[in-house]
Amino acid sequence: MAPAGVARALARLLGRFTFLAMTADLLDLSPQETEAIWLSLKVAGVATLASCPAAILIAYILARGRFFGHAALNAVAHLPLVLPPVVTGYALLLLFGRRGPLGAFLADHFGLVFAFRWTGAALAAAVMSFPLLIRPMRLSFENIDPRLPKAARSLGAGPFAAFVLVELPLALPGVITGAVLGFAKALGEFGATITFVSNIPGETRTIPAAIYSFMQTPDGDQGALRLSLIAVAIAVAALVVSEALQRRAGARA
Repeated sequence: MAPAGVARALARLLGRFTFLAMTADLLDLSPQETEAIWLSLKVAGVATLASCPAAILIAYILARGRFFGHAALNAVAHLPLVLPPVVTGYALLLLFGRRGPLGAFLADHFGLVFAFRWTGAALAAAVMSFPLLIRPMRLSFENIDPRLPKAARSLGAGPFAAFVLVELPLALPGVITGAVLGFAKALGEFGATITFVSNIPGETRTIPAAIYSFMQTPDGDQGALRLSLIAVAIAVAALVVSEALQRRAGARA
């Protein structure tokens, strides 16, 4: 083999070893990084599951209802989308802090504490992601022919049965889209969370807060890069699963 060919082969071999070494380094997660990943998944999952029932109800009311205060309800539901996250986090701290009216009541009567706990991070993520849940759900309900639930009621179904058996299955693609968007937003929530519950390792340090901490630490670039890539991978996986579920729900509908 010519010297040039040998050089090219060695360069390719060296490139492969370098890539493998970089990949192994990126996959070598520290306990703090693993903890932040699992905490983020828990916070985002709880926030999405807790928000979905209220989001479905408000989306349905906004889609079907015509009443005084409709515009006000719509504005309040979408307010976290336009407010600075720090303002939302400060409002949550005033309301659900240990001395806040709602926080003190829930702590005294139910033992439920939000301030500086992972439950507070879930609450902040749920509030910030709420508008993204509502919008696709509302559009799905608005696209349903209103004659279909009326036909179900004419056959003896009550309003609740008509909603559960007719309207909700038809709106399922929008519900799934809203849930995935809400999950993705909750996974990346930072501003309101750090304002409300701070950045406590093992308790409120989610992926965004951990990335921020790594960026403030000398030689923390590798940890920030690892968590960033993992956040991207989780978001892409959620979107792929959402697309598959939407297609399946649309085919059934």
